[in-house]
Amino acid sequence: MDRCEECDFVYASLGAGDVPERLGGFAARYAEALGAVPDVRRRPAPDVWSALEYTCHFRDVLRVQAERLDLALRADAPEFAPMGREELVVSAAYNAQDPAVVLGTLGTNAALLSGAFGALGPRELDRVGRYPWPEPVERTMLWLGRHTVHEGEHHLMDIRRLT
Repeated sequence: MDRCEECDFVYASLGAGDVPERLGGFAARYAEALGAVPDVRRRPAPDVWSALEYTCHFRDVLRVQAERLDLALRADAPEFAPMGREELVVSAAYNAQDPAVVLGTLGTNAALLSGAFGALGPRELDRVGRYPWPEPVERTMLWLGRHTVHEGEHHLMDIRRLT
């Protein structure tokens, strides 16, 4: 995946030096987006997540991507386990969580991942791991950073659609 047809995100348009800043900026943007939704727990349809569920998902994406990055820096070509995104919505009771706590943790996770990417040089950005989605394929850590930014942007779009 190098371009998202739905949100028009183009991976190559994001330079390596832009990844940390973009990751670090998500906390404020998610707080603003969530604050604009009248009922953060309402699902507009059974198969469409609520704004809170999208926010919880992205909070967890940031955590999982940090774990994957750490693994790729310690092991050669690791295979990343799927995060179980659909299962987590239910098992972690996303829609029952406190939005303020979720946003706080999202901010912490974004800052940690931003800092981790900010510390990487070209050699680390070129390290690979076997990414499980949409099908298992080797991806660089630069792609991982770009994909994480895409996830953040895409789910902000999803939340804004709910306002």
